[in-house]
Amino acid sequence: MSCENAKRFNNHSGGFPSKYDKLGGMIKRLLAFSLLVFPASAASLPSAKPEDAGMSSARLHRIHDTIQSHIDSHDIAGAVTLVARRGRVVHFEAHGTMDREANKPMPKNAMFWIASMSKPVTGAAIMMLLEEGKVRLKDPVSKFIPEFKDTKVAMPIEGSVPPAFYQLPASREITIQDLLTHVSGLLSGGRAGAAEMEKVRRKPDENLAAYIPRLGSIPLDFQPGSRWTYSPGAAFDTLGRIVEIASGQTFDAFLRQRIFEPLGMQDITFHPVADSRQRVAMSYRRAGGALEKAGNDTWLSNSVYQSGAGGLFSTAEDYLQFGQMLLNGGELRGARLMSPRTVDLMSSVHAPDTLPGRGKGRGFGLSVQVVNDAVAAGYRVSNGSYGWDGAFGTHFWVDPKEKVVGVMMIQTTNPNRELDRDFENAVMQAILE
Repeated sequence: MSCENAKRFNNHSGGFPSKYDKLGGMIKRLLAFSLLVFPASAASLPSAKPEDAGMSSARLHRIHDTIQSHIDSHDIAGAVTLVARRGRVVHFEAHGTMDREANKPMPKNAMFWIASMSKPVTGAAIMMLLEEGKVRLKDPVSKFIPEFKDTKVAMPIEGSVPPAFYQLPASREITIQDLLTHVSGLLSGGRAGAAEMEKVRRKPDENLAAYIPRLGSIPLDFQPGSRWTYSPGAAFDTLGRIVEIASGQTFDAFLRQRIFEPLGMQDITFHPVADSRQRVAMSYRRAGGALEKAGNDTWLSNSVYQSGAGGLFSTAEDYLQFGQMLLNGGELRGARLMSPRTVDLMSSVHAPDTLPGRGKGRGFGLSVQVVNDAVAAGYRVSNGSYGWDGAFGTHFWVDPKEKVVGVMMIQTTNPNRELDRDFENAVMQAILE
């Protein structure tokens, strides 16, 4: 007798499955079939009246007024704004247009190129591997990618015109933590690194495995850990490759299986397919007080490269699930990605605001900015709030004190981040208890 039959025999006096077993089996098979034929709709947080979450409905309407004022001033074409408090959605609104020229209204499920808001997702992947003992924060990058073993630092030659540089050995190897906190000096905007970059530029058909090792030959812009200077692409693309090596999966597969699917993030992707492309908001740039199309061709045409620094497209609702997971201490709807202590580690200050390059009151954690002194920073959020932005204006933050997650999706270059602060202000002034 097989083990399964023995179980059934022990559970039923007759030694055979009862009619209730058969009925239960049929129900299970029907449920499984229905999930295949009729996939579950995108997971989302429950909605609530703002007053039930300690907020004012009337005051939350100021979010619309704020966004509309920026539309009227031709700062942006449109936006989607989403706010959750205490685990419930209290505001979700689409504003303006997703394509001004076609006068196409902005839908709530519009897709946005979130650019550097991809970085916290990459950071979460690294933190999950940290929990599993597959990476350590102090691990040198060369442990996973040997080409980073003997990095050099570009040193400017004083008085040289045009600027010239010589190279010195790095004082130490760059680490995973250096990459997460932007203190590595890896392609952080220095002239020497930019010049050398031309020698190893990525080819259109190259993936992370083919491209990232070449970055090890680029001289660093400063000695590791000596200052904070943003690495827009190289640092987090390198982290994406480390995820692949440590997990044994492609970066995309890891994110999908370990983060997106458990959180119910059904739209987020590196490569929007035909149907979702119709929902991708047009990108704009400001020019002479007006908006002009910037186009989405660069990232939409990318079908191979999976950039952990800036390659993801997402809806506001999808990204809210990620933010709420962080606010919940690493868990959402029974899916636990990280422990609360690991989220605390991720959202703690690792690069203080006293480090050259950081602004007052704004430290940096492991892939997220951390507001350690809101008054000094001039922010209308609580101390301990954290989040990040994208090059085309996307913005999110998590406020653990007030139990708030805010997501704003726009698709217009926003260099001064004024709209970020206006959005935060509109949310925070609506909190009444």
